Amino acid sequence: MKTNRYERMFERLQLKKEGAFIPFVVLGDPDIETSLAMVGTLVEGGADALELGIPFANAMADGPTIQRASFRALSGGVTPAHCWELCKRIRQNHPELPMGLLLYANLLIHRGVKRFYAEAAGVGVDSILVADIPIGAAGPFIEAAGEEGVLPVFVVPPNIEEEVLAEVARHGRGYTYVLGRSGVTGVERAMQAPLPQCFEALRVAGAAPAIVGFGISTPEHIRAVLAAGAAGAIAGSAVVALVERHLGDKAAMREALAAFVRQMKAATRL
Repeated sequence: MKTNRYERMFERLQLKKEGAFIPFVVLGDPDIETSLAMVGTLVEGGADALELGIPFANAMADGPTIQRASFRALSGGVTPAHCWELCKRIRQNHPELPMGLLLYANLLIHRGVKRFYAEAAGVGVDSILVADIPIGAAGPFIEAAGEEGVLPVFVVPPNIEEEVLAEVARHGRGYTYVLGRSGVTGVERAMQAPLPQCFEALRVAGAAPAIVGFGISTPEHIRAVLAAGAAGAIAGSAVVALVERHLGDKAAMREALAAFVRQMKAATRL
């Protein structure tokens, strides 16, 4: 089987004794060209992979910070076609960087599930996490992903039931998204590092490497989840909040993002 970009990333990080730091941004926020420039800044700052959102008006799992980012992009006229073009340009600029999408089922269903995965594969997307589809209902998405060579990623809580864990290990690829806490995304509530038993259970089941998301906003959070046994962490709201804070000054925005990523990436060095 061909080695995927995530596998190569984890192998490289293991050799360097580092965890993965993965920032999340909403494509097209605050506009298309700034969005592309921001991604370049994140990668230059040390991001090991990217998690990207397609603007969606009813993002139930997202807190207010990411919802406002979606509204900004949608208000600027950003469409899925624009997002595919951005993904294509990101892939051209960063051919070896793992690039995943985190989105909602209605986006795929509206466009057609098979068509959506085919389009994603065509622009270089590595993985897709459908936030509002539990693995028990994910059959059509798993099938379409397999046909197009896109890796299906699943969200698991720290207290996942054994039978569900077995299904995640069987079907999940790339990485496993472990919740740092319950609720919606955002930095307003403290992240709680899952117990080491959670990561050991995932490892024993043969699941893809565990990456913790939800509430990750400080280097201390990174160190805590890595110490518990995670392979890395995703920061979303903390990144998007920096974008929002500097909407009136794009240069300052890029400086703030670069500094944040450097700080977070430094915390992954074990």
